[in-house]
Amino acid sequence: MVIDAKLLKKMFLSGAQSLDAKKEWINELNVFPVPDGDTGTNMTMTIMSAVKELVAIEEDTMENVAKAVSSGALRGARGNSGVILSQLCRGFVKSIREKEVLEIPDLVEAINKAVESAYKAVMKPKEGTILTVARGMSDKAAELAEMEDMEAFLRALIECGDEVLAKTPEMLPVLKQAGVVDSGGQGLMVVLKGAFDAFMGKEPDMSAPEMTAPVRRENITVDTSDLDTSDIKFGYCTEFIIKLSVPFSEDDEDHLKEFLNGIGDSIVCVWDDDIVKIHVHTNEPGNALQKALTYGQLSRIKIDNMREEHEERLFKDAMKLAEEQKAADEAKKKAEPRVPFGFVSVCAGDGLAEIFREVGVDHVIEGGQTMNPSTEDILSAIDKVNADTVFVLPNNKNIVMAANQAAALTEDKNVVVIPSATVCQGISCMLNFSPDMTAEENAEAMKDMMSMVKTIEVTYAVRDTMIDDVEIHKDDYMAIGGGKILANGKDLTETVKAAVDKAVDEDSVVVSLYYGSDVTEDEASAMAEAIAPVLKDAEASVAYGGQPVYYYIISVE
Repeated sequence: MVIDAKLLKKMFLSGAQSLDAKKEWINELNVFPVPDGDTGTNMTMTIMSAVKELVAIEEDTMENVAKAVSSGALRGARGNSGVILSQLCRGFVKSIREKEVLEIPDLVEAINKAVESAYKAVMKPKEGTILTVARGMSDKAAELAEMEDMEAFLRALIECGDEVLAKTPEMLPVLKQAGVVDSGGQGLMVVLKGAFDAFMGKEPDMSAPEMTAPVRRENITVDTSDLDTSDIKFGYCTEFIIKLSVPFSEDDEDHLKEFLNGIGDSIVCVWDDDIVKIHVHTNEPGNALQKALTYGQLSRIKIDNMREEHEERLFKDAMKLAEEQKAADEAKKKAEPRVPFGFVSVCAGDGLAEIFREVGVDHVIEGGQTMNPSTEDILSAIDKVNADTVFVLPNNKNIVMAANQAAALTEDKNVVVIPSATVCQGISCMLNFSPDMTAEENAEAMKDMMSMVKTIEVTYAVRDTMIDDVEIHKDDYMAIGGGKILANGKDLTETVKAAVDKAVDEDSVVVSLYYGSDVTEDEASAMAEAIAPVLKDAEASVAYGGQPVYYYIISVE
């Protein structure tokens, strides 16, 4: 039996459905028992981006299928696991574009190209990961190249993949101690088993709602009474009018729009004399109102919970207004002279976003620990920055690969990705940027600065586990730094204090506590006082971060 374009499309769709159905299970395989394990989510959103383009093709030819899979996966890639999956997909389809049907030798070549492409995308490939599982199946495929039975060939590959996956804990001790296999490798096997189901005759649902990739909405939709809104990203449709009591300029308007973009989407911000009309979809309507109060009095406040009502209640003219404003904003930016340097930063939390804007970042992408932005999201942000050189600060090691991918796809600007692994590193890089230096000199200085910043992230455990001989129980507080558990326990203050004590040394000058959405300012101030005895000669400062999941993100410099 051979595989034609129509069958390959069905296999890909079935693999995507299988991954979508099991993404939460894959998320739970995260080594650290933190509440933001997202490998399954990242891989699913990556493959669903390819699915979106795949279901839209009019003619099922091998070239069309290959082009849809390659383009969709590349632009939708999120997180390291998603980027690697996108490269596996792109490498696989690269050698089959001109084929009418696929036979076993064609699959052997395509699988080999897939693995080559994925390994090239990773600067320092680590064994015991999705790469190892993929390479093991590639080696097996080469051994079976002379087979004639396609079903037996595919079964043998899947069996091999399962065997390699089961060995990943022996290759990475951290997996063994945590009692899990590699989550990315598990995700890959879920996709391949779903694809094999389609090969054996199972029909994928070509029109299921989950086959539409979740994307950031740029406009406001109308007449959506039949829409299932249970997966709406921003749940509150928030509208109000500001009656200005302070001077308001175009710069103020731009700043307000940027703030609203940081907490939501579908933005309408219309300024006319002493009145500003606001419309935003957000999960934080209170923050939008609080920001607006700094400009004047509020009236005609209207907040609809779109998740609860399962429909969007919007004004019919809002869609047109939002589109017109978006076009006007883009035209305005294009008309402005291009500056030498611009900055894009990723972070989660309205407080952190505001800090990045204050230190000079032009565009802040919402995302980070709980939601990695896609390559397309980063590309869009780069496009919005009118500069010759755009520095991108991912502020999360799981976003660096997607940022590099976006940089490679940008043609009209010099894009420099600074591989910041935390928001603390990103803030420090921005504070040490010098407009008098070249892009290369600044990039080198920023990278050097990152090594001087220690970051502690404080959250809670979602399961019992053992990491680095540290016994962790569900609901324990955990302080993580440098990829290790610095401290854990039942008392938040003692956990933070123990972690800071380990991180601070005689060279430390300042310890900055960015407190999250579940912590009050008074609690954060009390925490700063509590850790004072272990600061040595360093000074503590407190700032609102607003980040989810993490009680504190602490910078030690």
